[in-house]
Amino acid sequence: MQRIDHPLPWSPTGTSRHLSVLRYGSGPCKAYIQASLHADELPGMRVAVELRRRLQQLESAGRLTGVIELVPVANPIGLSQLFQAAVQGRFEFASGRNFNRDFVDLAAAVAAHVEGHLGSDEASNVRLIRRAMNEALDALPAPASELEGMQRLLLRHACDADIVLDLHCDFEAAVHLYSAPQHWPALRPLAARLQAGAVLLAEDSGGSSFDEACAMPWQRLRQRFPEAEIPLACLATTVELGGMADTEAERAVASAEAILAFLAERGLIAGDWPAAPEHCCEATPFAGAQYALAPHPGVVSFFKQPGEWVEHGEALFEVIDPLSEQHSIVRAETCGVLYARERMRFARPGLWLAKVAGATPIRQGRLLSD
Repeated sequence: MQRIDHPLPWSPTGTSRHLSVLRYGSGPCKAYIQASLHADELPGMRVAVELRRRLQQLESAGRLTGVIELVPVANPIGLSQLFQAAVQGRFEFASGRNFNRDFVDLAAAVAAHVEGHLGSDEASNVRLIRRAMNEALDALPAPASELEGMQRLLLRHACDADIVLDLHCDFEAAVHLYSAPQHWPALRPLAARLQAGAVLLAEDSGGSSFDEACAMPWQRLRQRFPEAEIPLACLATTVELGGMADTEAERAVASAEAILAFLAERGLIAGDWPAAPEHCCEATPFAGAQYALAPHPGVVSFFKQPGEWVEHGEALFEVIDPLSEQHSIVRAETCGVLYARERMRFARPGLWLAKVAGATPIRQGRLLSD
């Protein structure tokens, strides 16, 4: 195992922070896994503990047939943001920006580098594009903030990977995945192994999240240069490992083994691994997800648990104002799996309380919430 510690720029005088990358194995293929880019989403970090232990074993046994890079703490900035005894890991204090938004879009810069040099050889095109991605990152102006520097380091390590797994969680949730429709057939075994309750698909969900910043350049370059043979060379997904409290050791071990079995299936680990379960949830369009909000303030009582199926019109939760006694029941606007719900039990304006994965698109425009 090789440990790479990158100092982050713009640390306050007298302090310093580092982004640490653990590199295992060698070979022609590469997987990149990072945990807790939203620093208060700890199940990914707990799974990374198990992945680190197992990858060390597999490397010592000579069973790694590719490179696997693991970033157990993808956001040291957010992890240090403590307010009244609670980690505030979703938004940077200094700028208010979501840590998982506004990653650099490499497609346009790469297109300028590779135009006129792409041909019919897929492997040569992949090498050329990945080299151009690194050159494009090198050509950027110096990072203007600690956050910008951290995001570029993460993207630099991931942009040449064949597989990118970004480990997150929601407030209270079933395991679910976000990815592009083109990647769903290849990701289905991972969803099955993780016993995912939902998979949400969108080619561009808005906001330039990390997984899309890794995967979408390939799709855009295919569209820009249809005469060239350009594969979708980066299989990227955001994996939501349940809810924020789901850090139990047994669950973390199971999730780590599911991820390793998937990597073995993709050719990065040798040996015998259990086959992926045949049963898997059906993927649905991210545009079909209902984000259920309350019509007024009040205390919230849920009627459904994460992972349960709900029918159109079925009650999701009730809201009761303790002073005015105003009472409302919020119902499902689609059929599907209730895949996430808010942990706070008081309704506030503009904040979702439940998410339902429906098969029929009901939203448009930017699909990600902040």
